[in-house]
Amino acid sequence: MDIDARGPRFAAAVTTVVLAVALITRSPWLLAWQTLAFALGAAGGMSRSPYGWAFRTLVRPRLAPPTEFEPPEPPRFAQAVGLVFAGLGLVGFALGPAWLGLAATGLALAAAFLNAAFGYCLGCEMFLLMRRLTAHPE
Repeated sequence: MDIDARGPRFAAAVTTVVLAVALITRSPWLLAWQTLAFALGAAGGMSRSPYGWAFRTLVRPRLAPPTEFEPPEPPRFAQAVGLVFAGLGLVGFALGPAWLGLAATGLALAAAFLNAAFGYCLGCEMFLLMRRLTAHPE
């Protein structure tokens, strides 16, 4: 079942704010929260993400009905990619080296910002590219 395309973009906007604050403060606790949010989104899809829940219950009822839908698999894969980078950032902030925390969190922030600001989901594009590369010609 396809999902409202505005949901992942809303999640990316919240993620952008969370990652920016985590990067500025170098807070392993805030980055741990974002890592958990990515893990829930990767494991259960956007509907299981805390930001997906917030969109569904707080934001979507106030919007017009959706006109654009997308398959859930690319955003779910993007959540898994975010999980990897946030996890690396968490290791860097909590255990060191600090540059790993800064670099991994910064890369996750850049990807989230691209999705939030321009609707360009790097993780989704990676998913689609991998699908094309692994497709068997008929």
